[in-house]
This record gives sequence, structure tokens and C-alpha cells, in this order.
Amino acid sequence: MVERIDMSVEAMERERVARFKDLKSSAKAFIDALIPGYERDLYNIVGRGVMEDKELKPPITDNRDFNVGLIKADAGKGASPHIHETNEVFIPLTGKWAIYWQNRDGARHEVILEPYDTVSVPIGLSRGFRNAGEETSLMLAIVGGSDPGRVHWPEETVEEAKRHGIGLDENGDLVVLESAAE
Repeated sequence: MVERIDMSVEAMERERVARFKDLKSSAKAFIDALIPGYERDLYNIVGRGVMEDKELKPPITDNRDFNVGLIKADAGKGASPHIHETNEVFIPLTGKWAIYWQNRDGARHEVILEPYDTVSVPIGLSRGFRNAGEETSLMLAIVGGSDPGRVHWPEETVEEAKRHGIGLDENGDLVVLESAAE
């Protein structure tokens, strides 16, 4: 049985409420975000999730068993293929979104989601997504686990990100490469 707790309104506001108007976003949340076609803004809401931008802090830090974020992307933009160590759930809030994946045999598939449709992408499936609509849209993303691990990028994405001046440090956090600063 769970022990009952009490909480003041002030504590609830301070620790457990994330106001959209106060959220900070990152346009460099992942190494693919500076590669043309994969630009997007990410908002952490509950927990850090698998975010690679260590500067983006979530307003709600208690992320036991799940992490929640928002994705904002212009038409045609999204995320390159990648793999997660936990389930990932997507729920479009506005517009149409394509969730695509590639099987080991190279076969590529996709489903189109409209507002409030939901997909749960399984662990280990190479997936990506893109705004399949005609205007800037928002999608809710939920990543399982208190410690969901890191994103596993294919080598070609890592190399392309390097060409755009971005990489990962030894902790898996995003860094601007010295070659980009020159």
C-alpha cells in the first residue's frame, strides 16, 4: 500500500506544475537537430528523458518511471532514425505526424497520426518522425523509465552531425565541436 502524503498549493506549483508559457525549448536537443531536415524544438516537462542538451532543465524533476516532453517542428521536419532503450509514446497535439521505422532487412514503414492518436514504439526499433502536415505542429513524447538511457544513433547520423559542427561528449551530452568554432 502506498503511504498517503500531503502537499501545499505552493509546493505543488513549485515542484509539480509546468506552465507552457514558462517552458524553455532547445533547438539543439539532439545531435541530428542541426542536420537539414531534422530541425525541431524540444521542451522537457517531466524529467530529462534522453535529451542530449544538458542545459535544458525540466520544470518537473520527479520522473519515476517516465519522462514527458513536447516536440515542435515545422512542416517536413522531424527526427532522424534512432533507437531507444525504453518504449517511446507519441501523441500529436496539432497537425499530422509520420512515425516511421526501418526493419533490419531494410524495409521502411510509416504510420500517419492525427491529433490525439497514440503510438507506442517498442524498445530497439529504429524509428524517426516528421511533421507530415503543412504548418508548425506540436507532439507529446513520453519516454519510459526513470533512467531511459541514451539515444543510439546510426554511425551515418553521427558523422553527418560532425559535418554540421555537433557531437557528443563522453557522457553523451551535446557539444559544439572545435572544428565548427574555426
